[in-house]
Amino acid sequence: MNVLGADMGSRAVKLMIMNDDKVIYKKQLSTMEFYRDYCNYRDSLHFDLSRLTDIPVDIKISTGYGRNNTNLNDFTSINELKAHALGACYQSKEEDFILLDIGGQDVKVMRIENSVLTNMDLNDKCAASCGRYLENMANVLEVSLETLSEYSENPVELNSTCAVFSESELIGKIAEGISLDRLCAGVNYSLFRRLKGILSHYKAKKLFVGGGVASNKAVIKFLGTEYDEVIPLPDAQFNGAIGCCVYGKMLYKLNNLESN
Repeated sequence: MNVLGADMGSRAVKLMIMNDDKVIYKKQLSTMEFYRDYCNYRDSLHFDLSRLTDIPVDIKISTGYGRNNTNLNDFTSINELKAHALGACYQSKEEDFILLDIGGQDVKVMRIENSVLTNMDLNDKCAASCGRYLENMANVLEVSLETLSEYSENPVELNSTCAVFSESELIGKIAEGISLDRLCAGVNYSLFRRLKGILSHYKAKKLFVGGGVASNKAVIKFLGTEYDEVIPLPDAQFNGAIGCCVYGKMLYKLNNLESN
């Protein structure tokens, strides 16, 4: 039984097909590329999976900003929190932990107890605490996100709490002759400082991190000052898609029980 999980985010669409516990297909596309090249409109928006793969699927589950946009009759949609909680439980093999998901356009913090989501906070009002902030600042510095993530020592102080004004502040620091390593470290630390606020009510020994920013070494290092263990999920960017697959497998089993 093949399950397609589709995490339709603001910046990227992550697709995964799982057969039981085996990943048999995985693909990430920009949101623009997904809708432009792999969808067509006929009274509603339809995603044409055959343009990407000929693997047959039995169940399709979607989550993310675009979960209600495509093939409503083909996909079962679930909210992002549920998808990411299921994905983190599956990937971590643990039942009690805090999950921090840093997406392109929002930040989610979840408390998982006995494999159940018991508390959460969501910040989707400001770009300054999510991945888009790092993208913009890396563009200003003309470095890759990978290069940006390497720097954590002696960060320059960046005080602006607005993503737009932060760019102007950073340009001012460049004009002052501040070194690139301190500028990069300052960007990473300023994101951490904003995350620290939303994490203040979620104390625990162990923090798992999902989303694209989980690959930022400096942010992970800074988070380590707040938790005993900070662990990026093995497939952090695909965590939502994995959660969709897990939910699809649960749904399949439930439907079989009811039919019997």
